[in-house]
Amino acid sequence: YKRQLQDWIESIVAEGDDDALFASGYLQGHFAVVLSQLEAESEQGMDALEVKMSDCLALAREELDDNDYALVSDAWTQLSAKLAA
Repeated sequence: YKRQLQDWIESIVAEGDDDALFASGYLQGHFAVVLSQLEAESEQGMDALEVKMSDCLALAREELDDNDYALVSDAWTQLSAKLAA
């Protein structure tokens, strides 16, 4: 997951606008926390990742305004599709 995240972020930095940079940076922080949690658990597959990221996005929903949350949610949709491929 870490390598795919890094590749995704590199593509955002190279091609993304300010909104994409914000969303990927925000998401990167939450993703790092989730990965560290998964490393300590027996279930580390995509389903477990999706559940934990869903919890993180619920927190993001409370922290961010509607526009920023939509950017982060869309960024997660893109990243999760890349991870699942």
